Amino acid sequence: MEVTSIEQNIIFMLINLGYAVISLFISVVALVIIDKFIFKNVDFIEEIKKGNIAVAIFQSVILLFIGVVVSSAMT
Repeated sequence: MEVTSIEQNIIFMLINLGYAVISLFISVVALVIIDKFIFKNVDFIEEIKKGNIAVAIFQSVILLFIGVVVSSAMT
């Protein structure tokens, strides 16, 4: 049986989807670990609810950093 280019593309898309799901899971776990152990005295969610934009930007930068580290580790 021959593998066509469409089947190859579907297989590669499924592999990439798997990598994306794994990296998303690792990123969320890493963010929770950073929140619980490194920043014990700061409740980021409560600060964001209060309207603290700096905390929201800080959380976003942490998540982007984790994403860069995870993506570079998976390639």
